[in-house]
Amino acid sequence: MEPKTILYELRTANGLSQDALAEKVFVTRQAVSRWENGDTVPNTETLKLLSALFGVSINTLLGEPGKVCQCCGMPLDAPLFSRERDGTPNDRYCKWCYADGTYTYSDLDDLIEVCVKHMADSGRSEAELRAYLRETLPQLDYWKRYEELGDGGAFDAFKQKLVDEINALHIEGLPQVEKLHALVGRYVNLPYRLPNGKTVQFLDDDTTYLGTELPCEFGGDRCFGILANMDFLLISTYAPGGADPELVLYQKR
Repeated sequence: MEPKTILYELRTANGLSQDALAEKVFVTRQAVSRWENGDTVPNTETLKLLSALFGVSINTLLGEPGKVCQCCGMPLDAPLFSRERDGTPNDRYCKWCYADGTYTYSDLDDLIEVCVKHMADSGRSEAELRAYLRETLPQLDYWKRYEELGDGGAFDAFKQKLVDEINALHIEGLPQVEKLHALVGRYVNLPYRLPNGKTVQFLDDDTTYLGTELPCEFGGDRCFGILANMDFLLISTYAPGGADPELVLYQKR
C-alpha cells in the first residue's frame, strides 16, 4: 500500500478526524489532507510521532513490504513488532526475540528448539525442521552480526540468576527449572481468582517476559507456569490450555 492509503486507514481505524490527528502530531489539517491525497509525506519528526501514536514502525507508514524477524525468521506485521526501551516499534525483530532494547536469544540451538515446537503443525518432521532452521537462521542479520549485536553474555547471566532464584524457592512438585524463554504477555496473562470471587491479571499484554512451562512431578494433567522479569517471580498451576489457573506464588524481587 502507498503511504497515503496507510495513513488514511490508520486514522479512520482509530476513529480520528483529520483535525484530531493534526492536533496530536502538531500539524495543520491541511497537512494531513495533503498526506492522504498523496501530495506529500510527513517529515521525519512527524513520522516518529505517527509511529508512536499508531503503534507501527516508520517503515510500515512508508509502505515498505512485509518483513521477517531478523533473529527467528517469523513473518512480521505491526502487532508482532518488538519495541525499544522508549516504546518505539522495531520492525526488524518480533516481540519474542527482542524486548525493550534487549536481544533475548544468544544460543542458536536454544532458538531452534523453541521454533521446532511452534512449527510442529507445519507438516514437516522434527528432523526436517531442524535442518531447515539450521540452514536459514544463520543467514538472518542478527546471527550474521552476533559478535557486534550481542551483549557479551549479560542477558544470559540475568536469566541464570532468575533460574537460580526460582529453584531456591523449592516449590513442592515443581521440577528443577533449567531454562527460561521469551513469552509475550498476551499469551500467558492468565486470570487468577481471588477469595472474593473476582479475578486479577498480573501481566501487561504487550510486554515480553521470561518463563517456561513444566509438568508437575506428582503427575496429573496440571502444569506449572513460571514467569519472571526484573521486578517479580510468578509461579502458577493450570489445566491444559491454561484452564482453571491457580496462583502458587507472586513475589517481588
